[in-house]
Amino acid sequence: MGSRRREALLADVDPEEAAGLAALARTRRPWPGVLDDELEKPYFRDLMGMVDRGRRTGVVYPPAGDLFAAFHLTPYDKVKVVILGQDPYHQPGQANGLCFSVPRDVPRLPPSLRNIYAMMTRDGLTPPPHGDLTEWAQRGVLLLNTALTVRDSRANSHAKQWRQFADAAITKLSDRDRPVVFVLWGKAAQRKRDLIDEDRHAVVTAPHPAARGRSQTEFREAKTLTEVNRRLDTLGVTPVDWAIT
Repeated sequence: MGSRRREALLADVDPEEAAGLAALARTRRPWPGVLDDELEKPYFRDLMGMVDRGRRTGVVYPPAGDLFAAFHLTPYDKVKVVILGQDPYHQPGQANGLCFSVPRDVPRLPPSLRNIYAMMTRDGLTPPPHGDLTEWAQRGVLLLNTALTVRDSRANSHAKQWRQFADAAITKLSDRDRPVVFVLWGKAAQRKRDLIDEDRHAVVTAPHPAARGRSQTEFREAKTLTEVNRRLDTLGVTPVDWAIT
């Protein structure tokens, strides 16, 4: 059955659900064979409907095609590090589906990303002249926000609705035999620590990249990337090349 015909039949039954499912189909499924059951749950269909209504009545970030970018760029069996963010940047042109990352043509980097680059410098790395962290994602670093969408200029506006899905993704990684290093920056990310089996995996913590004052200094001096590679080596996993071109 053609996609237009199927969408039309769904719309006859439940227009909002059909809109959400159509949006999901357009953006491709995240981690096929891993999260499939999660995508069939009623809360997820409601979530997709909410996101679709938000796009029809206002502005939602990131663009629909980037909704599951983190999962597409870092397949489940390739994940060796997880950097956990909160929700996408909520200003025009910044969100690209990867936590803390922005498209290459964004002229002024958000404060959190500027602090990440300051941390890279303290860690002996040269930050790139842009804010796109796609190369990290392609090397096994899952750049996961705990909310995958946000309304324009309204931080955390979809945080509650995405919580169950984000927890499921973290739990799936925690259940995996191959070890992962989880990077939890800030208190919000560190509240997810209970979902991680630390007998199997490693956790690295530091203040949030957007922290100010003493916490900002602590973040910049944490040498998180060196510590992540040390933990990976201990776990028998090849360290990450953190250099970005």
